[in-house]
Amino acid sequence: MVGSVCRVAADPVPEAPVLLAVLGRGVVDAATPVLSATDEGFTRGDGCFEGCRLVDGAVAKLDAHLARMARSASALGLPFDAASWHAFVSDSVAHLPRTGESALKLVLSRGPSGGAPLGLLFVTPVPADTPRQRRDGIGIVTLPRGTASTAYADAPWLLGGVKTLSYAVNMAAQREARRRGADDVVFVSSDGYVLEAPTSSVVLAVGRDLLTTPIAGTGILGGTTQALLFERAARDGWRTGEVLSTVADLAAADSCWLVSTVRGPVDVVAIDGEPRPRDLARTARIRELCGF
Repeated sequence: MVGSVCRVAADPVPEAPVLLAVLGRGVVDAATPVLSATDEGFTRGDGCFEGCRLVDGAVAKLDAHLARMARSASALGLPFDAASWHAFVSDSVAHLPRTGESALKLVLSRGPSGGAPLGLLFVTPVPADTPRQRRDGIGIVTLPRGTASTAYADAPWLLGGVKTLSYAVNMAAQREARRRGADDVVFVSSDGYVLEAPTSSVVLAVGRDLLTTPIAGTGILGGTTQALLFERAARDGWRTGEVLSTVADLAAADSCWLVSTVRGPVDVVAIDGEPRPRDLARTARIRELCGF
């Protein structure tokens, strides 16, 4: 079956939170002001976050998300107690109905200069275009990131692999994709290698091999859903590995997916306007392995 470029939605409208909670205070009214105008997470993007999937009252892969958030906080020099955050999440989501699917975001900001860090969480509906992208696949464009595939090696101040609040470039790239009539982006290094999408990991299938971009040196974020997929796929008879791939490799792969926590794995049906084949049975199995 041959894919074609998907109908792309307009710029998404942010959803109002259905739940808001502050670390140390608990659940508050969703209209309650919780952020200082001088908070350095707001003014400088100095903080970290995690995007999680809430399904029937349970947070998928919560331990993996908290472990990654702990690594991000450590890289930023921010205090983080995983047990306290685990209890905070559990106590907060207990206020919601135990049915349906939502998006949950955990945020840790540095706070005002000289003040205490701020931790909060909020729950919103799954983005409106997610069901269409899961069903129909997505068209992507490739955009240069402007850094080499080894740029982050031995440069911890660049915060490679840290999920910071500084996502302006990622959001600008997604707006450029929509301007070009595509759904999403794959960043490419200055030396020609596939890196990641603004909010997803890139996974390709070649035969029974599942491949993704190496973390070391590239600065990409290690995906929690990609890690779960590779763990389960290895038990399912797949070979898994990390390799530097080119855009031509993506086009030639048997299947290619962008893999993320809330949207799940979505198959790429067009690259830079060129259709590529779909294998619906293979994608269905990958979705199952990812917990969707």
